[in-house]
Amino acid sequence: MGTKTIAVLVTIAFSVIGVVGDYFLKVASAREQPLRRGWFYLGFALYASTAFGWVFVMRQLKLGTISVLYSVSLVLLLTAIGVVVFRESQNHFEVIGIVLAVISLVLLMRFA
Repeated sequence: MGTKTIAVLVTIAFSVIGVVGDYFLKVASAREQPLRRGWFYLGFALYASTAFGWVFVMRQLKLGTISVLYSVSLVLLLTAIGVVVFRESQNHFEVIGIVLAVISLVLLMRFA
């Protein structure tokens, strides 16, 4: 497995860590004084934990590639968490936006 493939997998893993962090921040935001909750600090710690790995990823991939890969992964994972865990609904425009985001990722990876 090449270093670029590893960098792509690390970027997706960071998306997963970011989603878990977002989950804890969402839980904290539903409470009184959310910044004084352990959920907030756990979410914050998860975000901060990825900083060292980004240095490796940024040495291997273009910033534009990283941003699209990370953003689309994050959108898909956060949407899934929102629908499944928090029972949020998606309208037609949001679904179209998600489909277009996936298409952009396919095009980027195909031609990058």
